[in-house]
Amino acid sequence: MSRCELDRKRLLDRIVERLLPQKDAARQMGLSTRQARRLQRRYEAQGAPGLVSRRRGKPSNHKLPEALKSRVLDLVRDRYPDFGPTLANEKLAQVHQVQISAETLRLWMIEAKLWHGKVRRRTKPHPMRERRARFGELVQIDGSPHDWFEGRAPSCTLILFVDDASSRVLAAVFVPAEATEAYMETLRRYIGKHGRPVALYADKHSIFYVSDKEKLEEDELTQFGRVAKTLDIELIAAHSPQAKGRVERMFQVFQDRVIKEMRLAGVSSIEQGNEFLAGYLPVFNRRFAKRPRRPDNAHRPVLHSPQDLDLIFSIHHQRILSKNLSLQFKKVLYNIQVEGIGYALRGAKITVCEAFNGTITLLRNGKPLPYSTLRLGYVHAKVEDSKTINLRVDRAITQQRRKPRWKPAPDHPWFHNRI
Repeated sequence: MSRCELDRKRLLDRIVERLLPQKDAARQMGLSTRQARRLQRRYEAQGAPGLVSRRRGKPSNHKLPEALKSRVLDLVRDRYPDFGPTLANEKLAQVHQVQISAETLRLWMIEAKLWHGKVRRRTKPHPMRERRARFGELVQIDGSPHDWFEGRAPSCTLILFVDDASSRVLAAVFVPAEATEAYMETLRRYIGKHGRPVALYADKHSIFYVSDKEKLEEDELTQFGRVAKTLDIELIAAHSPQAKGRVERMFQVFQDRVIKEMRLAGVSSIEQGNEFLAGYLPVFNRRFAKRPRRPDNAHRPVLHSPQDLDLIFSIHHQRILSKNLSLQFKKVLYNIQVEGIGYALRGAKITVCEAFNGTITLLRNGKPLPYSTLRLGYVHAKVEDSKTINLRVDRAITQQRRKPRWKPAPDHPWFHNRI
């Protein structure tokens, strides 16, 4: 007998002994007086076993048919073997018109050993931070290297821009590697669509944050930091992954849902993946985005012209003009073409703007300078970091497979450039 049935037996004993009126006993049992009389008659006729529920041990009237359970589990085994219960339930409803609850499917999958609950590790406590009130006040940005195409294409990186107030994914793009160029191009597309946010929240990667103490004291900025400052966007560094937990958790969702959605859609390249994300993000945001506490938009309009943005979203280098009005940049000599003698430009600081397509623009006080060039020697490859070294090795493997038997001649110009 259950605890409730034992309590009823105690109250019925008091009714039989005329120590408690039926009305008071019925109120304590949470039943009507008529139902209390029925229980009393059954108790007097059958004793304590008469108080045990007659439905105990029998299947529920709301139990789903076994044929439906078998069909659902067969579909999960055949088409969604590695899907979680929530995502698999959505696919069953969308594709197969099977309407059951996600928790029912979870229990069925656990019983059939198709799903195992996650064991949570003991973690350090991190105080919760309240969301920002307005859309566009704080945007969390990060990249996640992963095998996004499950071997159908090389591993790549997904860059996400997630709004803190609403958890909306405002930008998502697959790129070969997590590099400054990728973040700059993503930010430019972002401000072209939404405008300038108040602040960006990123980790302490060298793309965003200068870790050298000496350079930090000199207020030196990274290339991405310079772009953010020029556009009047506050760039904030997070001290831990938990501090920017919205974008970190979003990657967990994407690594579960988006990978499986791309598998079903037959996506097998970075280009196809970006096309897929363009149509998938609105559906994803309708499913998971929250409503901000305040309805107004904190994004600001972009004040620079497209030509100015081309120069802002490029790699900047500082050079000093010689007495001959020339400078060197990457083994190329640039001679400034000016009318007259040009004494005022001697020793002037010049900003070399290197676009991602290789175009070079020389700026002095925000104005471009005409120039002619002279190549001086071989350009060494740039230094790679832990984020881009895998892409560099993959490219080397591809190039070496194209020419497996090629070797340079003994008098190749490469050998003359040795020191």
